[in-house]
Amino acid sequence: MNSVEIDDHITKRYDIKRRLGKGKTQLIHPIMSRQAYGIVWKAIDKRTKEVVAVKKIFDAFRNQTDAQRTFREIMFLREFGNHPNVVKLHNIYKASNNKDIYLIFEYMDTDLHNVIKRGNILKDIHKRFIMYQLLKATKYIHSGNVIHRDQKPSNILIDAECRCKVADFGLARSVTMMANSSGESSDPALTDYVATRWYRAPEILIASKRYTKGIDMWSLGCILAEMLLGKPLFPGSSTINQIERIMSTIPPPTTEDVESICVGYGSSLLQRAPAGPRRPLTELLKDSAPDAIDLVTKLLVFHPHKRLTASEALVHPYVQRFHNSSNEPSLSHDVLPPLRDDVQLAVDDYRNKLYEMMSSGLFRVEKQSRILRDSGCRSKLPQPCTPSWAPKVPRDKERKCRHLSVEELREKQGYQLPQGPSSDMAIQH
Repeated sequence: MNSVEIDDHITKRYDIKRRLGKGKTQLIHPIMSRQAYGIVWKAIDKRTKEVVAVKKIFDAFRNQTDAQRTFREIMFLREFGNHPNVVKLHNIYKASNNKDIYLIFEYMDTDLHNVIKRGNILKDIHKRFIMYQLLKATKYIHSGNVIHRDQKPSNILIDAECRCKVADFGLARSVTMMANSSGESSDPALTDYVATRWYRAPEILIASKRYTKGIDMWSLGCILAEMLLGKPLFPGSSTINQIERIMSTIPPPTTEDVESICVGYGSSLLQRAPAGPRRPLTELLKDSAPDAIDLVTKLLVFHPHKRLTASEALVHPYVQRFHNSSNEPSLSHDVLPPLRDDVQLAVDDYRNKLYEMMSSGLFRVEKQSRILRDSGCRSKLPQPCTPSWAPKVPRDKERKCRHLSVEELREKQGYQLPQGPSSDMAIQH
């Protein structure tokens, strides 16, 4: 480790173990545009002894687009990070040069992209449990009237016990603020960001401004298909090629479907897409379980409002064995960032607001816990999963219950269902 890379006030609090670079375990991929750069280290919090990931973002507010993405990432993680399937942001620090910032995250072993790439690691039960967790997190995010807009395997963190966390909220948007927007300008942060093309819904590809929560559901359908196939479902080489691949796989959209997302140029773009050989999902996924194919088919629907919602997908047979409505919380309020999000503001606006919130202590863990207790969940929010996942009962009773089914556990008085999977869910490397 180069001693000049990390500020002294960071090394006083965190024992830096190793740098997490390309080809190794990463907590989170860079949330900035191509010009910006971040480094992640695995570290130990000297006070709590907790393993964390320290991410340094260089020149975090170098331009409006980067500043807005950095601000979005931090603000939305502050709101959603108390959910067990959303990565937790523990703290934020300014660098001594007043340009860089440090984000302290909970540490996760790897991401779903790396797991899929290694091949044959995930068994059928793992894929089902991963999908359940993603739906559970998405339901929570959507209940706050927020769209993630960038769900993809590299933004899904995962550990050896198959616990998943949604990460990277740099492209997330408030539905409420979008509804109140004049709609006169597109979102530069999304327009300039091309790395997510393979998981984009048709309405994003044609630059429609009619954003809905269905955007995330399309992405989840692509992620599930990738787990089933072991490779991306729609690896388009360009926006046009991406549209062609989609149109040759899903049922042809009706005029009503097309008009639901676009008119004018976008509509003509879809109509001009070359009619190549069709390969329906049932053919592409022919080796998968019928309920898996059915869920993918109901998520990858052209019309955004005809896709399953997260709540509807949680009761689908594919994830039914994990479904427990009392453990799938929702928010009772809209999550709104403290600055307007329908337009890009000046760089100083984002920087000054973030520094103001940092100075007031809003990002300290002990302060955050009070905020989260008042967050207005409709149901009791489970604590983040930890390796000690088992029911909170005496150890002798725990051993007796270890092989009980979920239904049997629910019938036992005084037993709390585990927040994470059993050791049987561990991923064998």
